[in-house]
Amino acid sequence: MSRKYFGTDGIRGRVGTPPITPDFVLKLGWAVGMAFRQQGKCRVLVGKDTRISGYMFESALEAGLSAAGADVMLLGPMPTPGIAYLTRTFHAEAGIVISASHNPHDDNGIKFFSGQGTKLPDEVELIIEELLDAPMTVVESARLGKVSRINDAAGRYIEFCKSSVPSNTSFAGLRIALDCAHGATYKIAPNVFRELGAEVFVIGAEPNGLNINHNCGSTHMGALQEAVLAEHADIGIAFDGDGDRVMMVDHTGTIVDGDEILYLIARDMLDRGKLHGGVVGTLMSNLGLELALQDLHIPFARAKVGDRYVMSELQSRNWQLGGENSGHVVCYQHTTTGDAIIAALQVLMALKTRGQNLAEARMGIRKCPQVLINVRFAGGGVDPLEHPAVKEACAKVTEEMAGRGRVLLRKSGTEPLVRVMVEGDEEARVRAYAEQLAKVVTEVCA
Repeated sequence: MSRKYFGTDGIRGRVGTPPITPDFVLKLGWAVGMAFRQQGKCRVLVGKDTRISGYMFESALEAGLSAAGADVMLLGPMPTPGIAYLTRTFHAEAGIVISASHNPHDDNGIKFFSGQGTKLPDEVELIIEELLDAPMTVVESARLGKVSRINDAAGRYIEFCKSSVPSNTSFAGLRIALDCAHGATYKIAPNVFRELGAEVFVIGAEPNGLNINHNCGSTHMGALQEAVLAEHADIGIAFDGDGDRVMMVDHTGTIVDGDEILYLIARDMLDRGKLHGGVVGTLMSNLGLELALQDLHIPFARAKVGDRYVMSELQSRNWQLGGENSGHVVCYQHTTTGDAIIAALQVLMALKTRGQNLAEARMGIRKCPQVLINVRFAGGGVDPLEHPAVKEACAKVTEEMAGRGRVLLRKSGTEPLVRVMVEGDEEARVRAYAEQLAKVVTEVCA
């Protein structure tokens, strides 16, 4: 069955535009409560990032869940991976995250975790969608769900993050610049790194409901680059608004992306005899990552774009490490979803073990030039990826690259965009091909 509401990572869109409206989210809360209470009364954890609409949608979810007879435990602002962790430890039936991740404040979304802290199975999402089209009912008064607040949620998650490195770990003497994107990590991340001994300089930690991801965080690295150089920091770490993506900056101000982070963690795990199996990337992972892992005799597999597909591939292969170049990194030996803070800690441990700085350590991977152009897509009508002109243009570029690169066109699962990616061995040529293909897609989408 095709989905009416769910995308690759929950339900997301512009606030006030269906389906991201208070009435729909009320009904969504009820549908989730009904789906999970089929085996009796259930508990659902609800957390959010710092965008202003989170208050409104938190209240709507709370009412809908209660109407279905589900007890609600409110976490307040909390990184997405923290909600996954707490859903597991509280033995709740489900966890709900109110967040649009790296998107601006006027977007929002609802995503879900199972009781195991993983993304919901397809069959559960389909049950929720069926319930959304059914009349909303209210359980009898005595069976309405109750609402409580978990006051020590942040402290629990901080200790969990710290437990991902050996208990005697100290980053004393390390100067770290953190960019929290005015998002869900703004209190938690600085405390994690300070409690492990690092000297921390923080930007992007003054959320006002409107500034989340605005010219900051993992999708806008300029502010962190400036902070690293200004503070003479050893390393810069940037999170996105909900704390499941991480990007880094070395002491020279050079950006280090998710592919390089995956390589550094994989190499360290291999050195310590802790790497079981290989590494899962995606269709967007740079060819340079695959080649660098090949040099280390580490198997590499590509999944579809989206951390749920990375997780699925890890589970099917019984591997432990995977991620995306955007900074979603799953350290499955520690947690069940992409976790920016835990991934950053694994990189710091790898650097400490090798006695290298980030600039030195990243030399082990030589990335191929890769150009990504986003083309706005209105939706409806002809699928641009199936249009004869687009197919012909892709085939022509692929033929001209003669095996020295690759072309990938795909629709974003979270935004109305067509992503045009070209990768090869000559940057100027790669850029020209990407612009050529983006022009064709733009004309088709017009």
